[in-house]
Amino acid sequence: MAGQPYTLHPYAGGAASVRGCVVTVGCFDGVHLGHRHLLTQVVRMAHSQGRAAVAMTFDRHPREVLQSGYRPALLTTTADRVTLLGRTGLDACAVLHFTPALARLTAAAFMRDILVQGLGATTLVMGYDHRFGADRLTAFADYAAAAAEAGIAIVRGTPLMIGTEAVSSSRIRRLLAAGDAAGAAACLGRPYRLHGRVVHGCHVGTGLGFPTANVMADDDRLMVPAHGVYAAWALTEDGRRHAAMVNIGVRPTLADGLQPTTEAHLLDFGSDLYGQHLALDFVARLRDERRFATLADLRAQLDNDVHTTRHALTADTTPQTATGEPNEGQTT
Repeated sequence: MAGQPYTLHPYAGGAASVRGCVVTVGCFDGVHLGHRHLLTQVVRMAHSQGRAAVAMTFDRHPREVLQSGYRPALLTTTADRVTLLGRTGLDACAVLHFTPALARLTAAAFMRDILVQGLGATTLVMGYDHRFGADRLTAFADYAAAAAEAGIAIVRGTPLMIGTEAVSSSRIRRLLAAGDAAGAAACLGRPYRLHGRVVHGCHVGTGLGFPTANVMADDDRLMVPAHGVYAAWALTEDGRRHAAMVNIGVRPTLADGLQPTTEAHLLDFGSDLYGQHLALDFVARLRDERRFATLADLRAQLDNDVHTTRHALTADTTPQTATGEPNEGQTT
């Protein structure tokens, strides 16, 4: 295959070369605790053999290439994934430029052309539920046979269970779709983050005494949690973390029929955020979005929501996050 169909991102302090590496392949959307469990297996195996540990991910969801019109509900952007993967002990991340030509490769051809001849990998650690290749293999024994044909060793990773179900990106999406921010955080190992630019809205919140930052996601494929009111942490461009009450929905008391918006009221905050980048870490869902008979009723409920938000964030024990990892910024 002419040229390399991937971009290699070496991490600081990692191995000087990835030739001979132990590799794992997947979307790694969210880089959640299940992924980290697998990546720990990769790092331990590689470093015990004096080899580099590498994760290969994709620049787009494969189904975007395989299915016309498919729109994924992403937990992380590609840039977020590269950053988060770099905090797992890996030596490098390879971002594969997924194309229709790559989609036509069988599992054996992918391992031979991309992993062995391209990356120089000697061992593939395969996620317990991962599937790849145009030949749609299902049994691990079939992948083992394909690996032998391609000239690479293969090991099957183990899942991480929380309760009776393995941690997976699809599980986290289901939790967010149901508004279970706390359940999603338990699987991610951190609160779910939605980030974007603050744009002008209708300015109605200011008149009610609750000015909001209307956040337009950096990537419209990022998943937005279920409609409702949430307690969240807001991270501003200066690195400071602020308590925030977030409304996701159509604001039925004020503007029936509008497109859904994500609006954050930062508690004890008075600066102008328009045009700035804002990240929201969802800690807990407080209530459904609902219509109130009067603006006075809405204002009274918002007062209650502020109190509930403070209580929820005081009780929050999930890790602070910068790009999904510990944040050295100050909390206000």
